[in-house]
Amino acid sequence: MLNDHRVKIIIGHYGSGKTEFAVNYAVKLAKSGKKVALADLDIVNPYFRSREKEEMLKNLGIKVIGSSIERSTGVDLPAIAASILHPLQDESYEVILDVGGDAVGARALGRYARYLKKESYDMFAVLNANRPQTSEVEGAIYHIKTIEDTARAKVTGIVNNTHLLRETKVEDVLKGQELAKAVSDRLNIPIKYISTLEKVSKKLPQNMEGTLFPIKMYMRESWM
Repeated sequence: MLNDHRVKIIIGHYGSGKTEFAVNYAVKLAKSGKKVALADLDIVNPYFRSREKEEMLKNLGIKVIGSSIERSTGVDLPAIAASILHPLQDESYEVILDVGGDAVGARALGRYARYLKKESYDMFAVLNANRPQTSEVEGAIYHIKTIEDTARAKVTGIVNNTHLLRETKVEDVLKGQELAKAVSDRLNIPIKYISTLEKVSKKLPQNMEGTLFPIKMYMRESWM
């Protein structure tokens, strides 16, 4: 059972799998009977955005918020719909904010800082130890700190999402756990989740720090 704060902010470098985690989180909440809104605040990276799965998510009852240019033809503009304010203000919603993967992308979150009161939100840093920019402790910490400064919000939990897509093995997750633990110790931020494919999660040790979070690959088609 997921018992985090009502507003969940998901950050992570490009290739970390932050959007996959965000979409899976939204699906789990919706299937548990929650009223869910998923806002795509990634206005920098044009690939693998949560809004691309809008139809699937809507069929599960999830409110999807993306560009303010609704149904634009062949155009993708860096604009966020004002409708994001409704679920932020309406406490009946569980809100997930999928934020751009670097400090530039995090600027979109900064404008909503007044709605992010202490102990009213969680911000999860999704780490993939196989990505060059966050494969080492210093790089991961720099990434977290620059986003915190820009977004004017603090990371409250680390998500080990170390993967090689469908080729992910137990060894990959365990390598990522070492990185997550080192970052956790340095920043005094807990490891909140170990996110990995369902088939891999079944083979992991049950005493790992953090909650096992089995995921499905919604963002990549079977041929990708």
